[in-house]
Amino acid sequence: MLPYFTEHYGNPSSVHSMGVDAKSAVENARGSVAQLVGAKNPKEIVFTSGATESNNLAIKGIAYRNRAKGNHIISTTIEHMSILNTLKSLEKEGFEVTLVPVDQYGLVDPHKIEASITSKTILITLAYANGEIGTIQPIAEIGKIATNKKVVLHVDAVAATGKVAIDVNNEQIDLMTMSSNDIYGPRGVGALYVDEGVRIQPITQGGGQEYGLRSGTENVAGIVGIGKAAELTRVEMKDEGRRLTKIRDKLVKGLTEGVDHAYLNGHPTKRVPNIANVRFSYVEGESMILNLDMIGVSVSSGSACTSKKLEPSHVLTGIGLKHEEAHGSLQFSLGKSNTESDVDFIVENLPAMVKNLRAMSPLTPEEA
Repeated sequence: MLPYFTEHYGNPSSVHSMGVDAKSAVENARGSVAQLVGAKNPKEIVFTSGATESNNLAIKGIAYRNRAKGNHIISTTIEHMSILNTLKSLEKEGFEVTLVPVDQYGLVDPHKIEASITSKTILITLAYANGEIGTIQPIAEIGKIATNKKVVLHVDAVAATGKVAIDVNNEQIDLMTMSSNDIYGPRGVGALYVDEGVRIQPITQGGGQEYGLRSGTENVAGIVGIGKAAELTRVEMKDEGRRLTKIRDKLVKGLTEGVDHAYLNGHPTKRVPNIANVRFSYVEGESMILNLDMIGVSVSSGSACTSKKLEPSHVLTGIGLKHEEAHGSLQFSLGKSNTESDVDFIVENLPAMVKNLRAMSPLTPEEA
């Protein structure tokens, strides 16, 4: 990325040599992102400022483009807030939204999706994998339903891109959101896959960059960054996935067997390799976070986008947990820098923390 902050600072829309160099860098990155997700044509990749913008562009773009055809959109109860709040905004404009519930593992039943489709349904939008509990949805099955019913399928693949193999064509995905920083690229950059047969309405107007779908001078350095991240991720994904799965499973086993009344949230096998969400009864997640932070371990109790709220995670309550159970959950997000020794350190230290916190908690029964 560095040369595009200093030496190669041309505008990709310019026809002079510096502009042509910048344009070439953008197109190389576009090709790398397309390869990562199996897109047939690099022109199906539209660069944005991040996943939130990509979700907005996909959902509103389909809604506004197809308003005359229908006004009904289907999603699930455990989506990221950039999807749920976008849908709430559209409801105020007269669109109808159906949020399909999930089971105790966070899985949505494709038959319930299909049963929710009406003659006015124009879009199904949901995450490939949940970013809090890691559960992977049956996207290929839902894609087949959407295709048969002639309904557009948008998938938020932020938590899955680079973690599991995705093929937008085989899984019949029409639109797909990706985030740079979730594949070790720079913040402030995202991408939206738009199948070449799908038409969406832009939500910002300007000079017509990104095939008219996302006007504004391109963030060349950032785009170069997501392109390189996609290239590296595609090469490393399989081996890194196996490595992370091994240490994730060791972490889950160590905590659920080493701490009484500790349980895994999410599906035990249909999950991305890097996320482990574990709930500990009779203790507050925030207290555990602070205790772990003091020994150099950074975890969360829910999505970083909603952690400023005092309410429990809507994802955890959406899979049927009570408020106190949701509040007692920790999300461990593993990555390239994590090793088995990190897991050993957590498994060695966290049980004692939980025991001490339970001893101070009025929620703890005598027998626990």
